Amino acid sequence: MVAVNILETTGLTKQYGGIFANTDVDFTLPEGKITALIGPNGAGKSTFVGMVSGRTQATRGRVLFDGKDVSHLPAHKRIQLGIAYTFQITSVFAGLTVHENVALAARRTFKGDISALDEKIRAALTRVDIADRADQIAGDLAYGHQRLLEIAMGLAQDPKVFILDEPTQGLAESEIVNFIELIMSLAGETTILLIEHNMKVVMEAADFITVLDHGQILAAGTPAEISKNSAVQAAYLGKSNA
Repeated sequence: MVAVNILETTGLTKQYGGIFANTDVDFTLPEGKITALIGPNGAGKSTFVGMVSGRTQATRGRVLFDGKDVSHLPAHKRIQLGIAYTFQITSVFAGLTVHENVALAARRTFKGDISALDEKIRAALTRVDIADRADQIAGDLAYGHQRLLEIAMGLAQDPKVFILDEPTQGLAESEIVNFIELIMSLAGETTILLIEHNMKVVMEAADFITVLDHGQILAAGTPAEISKNSAVQAAYLGKSNA
């Protein structure tokens, strides 16, 4: 069966003065799959994801999402269409409860009564296994639980595409194992774009991998194909990414 792409970019470029952060990136995101975006520090991953999510205005190029050209839509409009984005650094509201954080996220797209909203919040918190912390102040959570809260906030928006930017950064090894299980369980329900340095996470969880280097796509394929790619070995996999 031919994969259906829920998101595509064509010629996506970002120029800052005389410097190109990304140049003519043609990228596809297969629906219902986990695609990892990897590359050395400074490869242009964050800029590219910023253009996809609408947080960074592209210099040129197009972003097609679910059959629509969203290139000129701001981030909040893309959220309403179904693109959720968790940040590299946790973006929870530290002074609010866990429940209130998810409620704020859910209200961006939710249309219904309060009881239905509460059920959506409980479902999202249960999915990431922190429902027992619903009344806890978010800022008092351990870092790993804050990352899980951020994922719950994304899930509460019923995203068609869920962008996770360095989600395992700062997590303990046991938390990383649980994270891999969680995102693999989400595949099929949503489409995941994973920006990640931890190659254990990438190789175990991703269906497809795209490699960026110097702002351009160096290679794309399955984990097996990428691990055998000599150009990727030279540019990235053979280097330390600490």
